[in-house]
Amino acid sequence: MSTGMEVKLWNDKREREMYDNFAELYAIIKATERLEKAYVRDIISPQEYELECQKLIAHFKTLASTLKDTVPSIERFADTYKMECPSAINRLVISGVPATVEHRAAAAATTSTSAAIVAECVQNFITSMDSLKLNMVAVDQVYPLLSDLHGSLNKLSILPPDFEGKTKLKEWIARLSKMSAADELTEQQARQLHFDLESSYNSFVAALPNAGT
Repeated sequence: MSTGMEVKLWNDKREREMYDNFAELYAIIKATERLEKAYVRDIISPQEYELECQKLIAHFKTLASTLKDTVPSIERFADTYKMECPSAINRLVISGVPATVEHRAAAAATTSTSAAIVAECVQNFITSMDSLKLNMVAVDQVYPLLSDLHGSLNKLSILPPDFEGKTKLKEWIARLSKMSAADELTEQQARQLHFDLESSYNSFVAALPNAGT
């Protein structure tokens, strides 16, 4: 005989909303996990992935904000319901942006870092050459400039290890380090150093990617 009783998960409207939100959160995490796997396996295009991922992340952020008191830890929520969705947790909780956006950001950061170092090298080359033209030929004037230039060239990974500019600078730095601070370069030494710097600068510009394009 049927008792006609209904089994309810909730006692009031507020509880019902909470369980509805739990179900929604569960669905978003599962959908994100499927999407991440599809992207990794090239089942969907990067454009489709990014559009869908942005939608899921936006829904997740709204829902997570609503549930912050009842679900303080999304990782714990996933563990409780044995979801096993590590890619989704990484995308939604840790990263917060689609993988395609992460990749673009990483590429841009590398490019901008390289551009900043190139600008630093150019500045150091020009400063070193200008100082010689201004007859700043004392060791304690020349050495720091060459040292800075050598340091900035070493930071630029696009240059080969045997780049002639680095080799010549190393030789000059070694020579200057054996002299006292008050010593001055002779006119011939200053002229040779300026020639080496100019030659190295031209080689440096030629070694840059897309030079002359």
